[in-house]
Order: sequence, then C-alpha cells, then structure tokens
Amino acid sequence: MNYNWDWGVFFKSTGVGSEIYFDWYISGLGWTIAIAVAAWIIALLLGSILGVMRTVPNRIVSGIATCYVELFRNVPLLVQLFIWYFLVPDLLPADIQEWYKQDLNPTTSAFLSVVVCLGLFTTARVCEQVRTGIQALPRGQESAARAMGFKLPQIYWNVLLPQAYRIIIPPLTSEFLNVFKNSSVASLIGLMELLAQTKQTAEFSANLFEAFTLATLIYFTLNMGLMLLMRGVEKKVAVPGLISVGGK
Repeated sequence: MNYNWDWGVFFKSTGVGSEIYFDWYISGLGWTIAIAVAAWIIALLLGSILGVMRTVPNRIVSGIATCYVELFRNVPLLVQLFIWYFLVPDLLPADIQEWYKQDLNPTTSAFLSVVVCLGLFTTARVCEQVRTGIQALPRGQESAARAMGFKLPQIYWNVLLPQAYRIIIPPLTSEFLNVFKNSSVASLIGLMELLAQTKQTAEFSANLFEAFTLATLIYFTLNMGLMLLMRGVEKKVAVPGLISVGGK
C-alpha cells in the first residue's frame, strides 16, 4: 500500500475560525474525560450501595439489587443510551420536559443523557465487583465485628468495605478503563467527544489514517496512564494475605 502520511495535517486550519484540527482533538478529549469521570462517580457510589445490598441478610433488599444488575447488565449499552436520550425526556413532567428540550443547550442535554446512561450501566458491573470483594473476606471478619457490638451499617462501613475495596482494585480499574472506552457512544447522539471529533477531522481533512491513528494513540496513552496509576495504588493499599501484589 503506497500511502503518503501527512502528520502536519493536525496543525492545519479547519476552515472554521482560527481553529486547527488538533484543537478539535483537545476539545474531544476534554468531553471524553468529563463523561468518563462523571459517569464513574455515579457508578462507584451507586454500585457500592447496590453491592452492599446484594450481600445483606434480607431477601427483599438483595432481590432489588439483583434485579437492577440483571436489567442493566443484559440490555445493550446503545439501547440504554437511546432510551435515556430519546424516550426518558418525553416521560418527564411538562415543565421539566420543556426546560430539558427547549431551554437546555443541546450539548448539555446530550452530556447529561450519556453520563446517566453510562453511569447506571457501569453501576451494575461495579455492584458485582463490590459484592465479590465483600464475599471474598473471611466470615470471621463480620463475626468479630458483631462480637464487638458493631451494628450492621458499622460493620460494612468500618470493617468490610475498606478491605473489599482493596481486594477489588484490579477489576475496578478495568471497569474505569471501560468507562473511558464506552464514552465513545456519545458520538451517536451528537456530543463531540474524541471519537466524534476524529470522524469530523477525517471527513474535513480527507486524512483518514492519520485521524484515527492519533485517536488510537490518545486512547492508548490515556488508558495506559490510568492503569499504571491504579497499579501503584493497588500496591500501596494491598492487604497482606488477602491479595497478591506483583505476582508475589
């Protein structure tokens, strides 16, 4: 294949104001990070609550959490995104619906939809990680806490969850990276995150290979950086005897 690579294309004018193509990538990366971080906060908080619910000795409470997990984990992410973006706004009260559709900036409404969708989708996966981490702890931990007079909320908050989080850092890291990669679905509802800006660059500049190569490098660098950071955190907080670090 005889292809003349033109890496200087990213510093050429887009024809839109004074912007160059690299500016589009910076803007897209900013939206990608904003989506991923906001969705992850939702997923970690709600996923932790549901993970605890799945392990409490109450069938109704654990059943509610189980139903949530099965629903959100088994419906494709794209289907959920379209439901949140196209269907849910029509189910809102009239005043809120008018504000959401007419007063709110379209970019903001798309951002809110994808954050809620991705956050709730990832919540189901985080829930299972938290449940697994809690159930991996020796049963003696809970028994000892009860013997000391701790109530159930205190047992989870002070004894079980601090240890469970340390155990599940590796799978949580994988889920965090998945949030960044899954944020690319936002391009389907018009939000100009990294993938959307990449496609736009390819169309405007006609440099398809360069555009997607740079996007690949950005995604790879971002995810590798996060993975290395989380490996350092994992080693720092590892509980001796409960998790192996570095294969030891």
